[in-house]
Amino acid sequence: MRHNTSPQVNAGSMADIAFLLLIFFLVTTTISADKGINRKLPAECPPGQTCDTDINERNILRVIINNDDEIFVEDNIVALSDLKGVAKAFLDNNGDASCVYCNGKKDTKSSDNPNEAIISLQNGKLTSYEMYVAVQDILTQAYYELREDYAKSVLGKSANKLTEAELIKVKDAYPFLISEAETK
Repeated sequence: MRHNTSPQVNAGSMADIAFLLLIFFLVTTTISADKGINRKLPAECPPGQTCDTDINERNILRVIINNDDEIFVEDNIVALSDLKGVAKAFLDNNGDASCVYCNGKKDTKSSDNPNEAIISLQNGKLTSYEMYVAVQDILTQAYYELREDYAKSVLGKSANKLTEAELIKVKDAYPFLISEAETK
């Protein structure tokens, strides 16, 4: 009589090998840091209400990133390194002379004051994520530097040493107004 039995492989240590491979890949793999933008989105417009607001054209700084990652500010090409200076000059302009702490040029063709100034950011469908994040970072730096200057000149402290009430005052002086909504 013949028994047709196939040879068997001892699989007793397979779990140990799988565990060692898992440990090996966990230890040797590098996990890239996620890049993102920390923003609080505005509240949704309640049904039945119109949430559109009329904004004076001179209070809008239009920043556009095209599909080739070129930055346009008011139809002029601007280098990424120059964008912060352009944004700070626009935000701190004080065109209506109502801002006592502003140090801008008081250009009547630019923003009235920091509370009215809005940066409108638009991008093309093929804009790279890296360029989009870089522009967001530069614009955020412009706001933070203006807030730091305000804290030092008006409150006499560095922005990282402010109390909660002083921090609110600084944020009210230079509110973070970046819009990605389509403008008309």
